[in-house]
Amino acid sequence: MKTLARNLRKNQTEAEKIIWYQLRNRNLSGYKFRRQYTIGRYIVDFVCLDRKLVVELDGSQHFETKIYDDKRSEFLNQNGFMVLRFWNNEVFDNLDGVLERISLKLEARHSTLVSGRQGAT
Repeated sequence: MKTLARNLRKNQTEAEKIIWYQLRNRNLSGYKFRRQYTIGRYIVDFVCLDRKLVVELDGSQHFETKIYDDKRSEFLNQNGFMVLRFWNNEVFDNLDGVLERISLKLEARHSTLVSGRQGAT
C-alpha cells in the first residue's frame, strides 16, 4: 500500500495538484493535511487527521466505481472520518467555493470532536 500511495503522490491529477497547493504546509486555516494517505485498506486523496476529515476528488472514472466509493466512504465513516467529495471540474471552476466548504467542515468537525471528547470524560 505504501508503494501505491507513493506512486499516486508522484502522479497527481491536475485537480489534485491544485488542491494540494492550497492544503499543504497548513495553508488552509492552519490545518495539517496529508495526501494519498492510507487508512485501513484504502488510500484517500487528502486527510486532516486532527479533524478526521477526508477530501476526495472525483473524475469521470468515478461514475464507474460508485459502489467501491460508497463502500470506502462507509468504512471511513464507521471509523470516525467525514468524507467530502468534489468533482474535478468543481476544483477548476470554483476553487474558492471548494476551499470554503472544506474550511467550514474543518470548523464543524472541531466542534463535533471537542463535544464528543467532553461527553466521554
